[in-house]
Amino acid sequence: MLLPCPYCGPRSSEEFTYLGDASVKRPSPKAAFEKWHEFVHERRNPMGLIREFWQHTGGCRAWLVCERNTVTHEVFNMVPARSATPPGKVKA
Repeated sequence: MLLPCPYCGPRSSEEFTYLGDASVKRPSPKAAFEKWHEFVHERRNPMGLIREFWQHTGGCRAWLVCERNTVTHEVFNMVPARSATPPGKVKA
């Protein structure tokens, strides 16, 4: 699978490290134990379009957000994590 690093161009997925679901919203520090338990231990494993954190560990070392289809591995977008839309927000 090729991933399009915004800084280095298309690279093999072997140069990247998967860092988890980028659509999960972190609970507030004062949230109940159950909310933190869900955040840390209970993850969905959806089929289809998802947002994921990746780090280009074999290249520029940038943290990136990738939008891809988990069934076909088609990549739709890959942007620096700092410029990605946070979960639950809509870009204006």
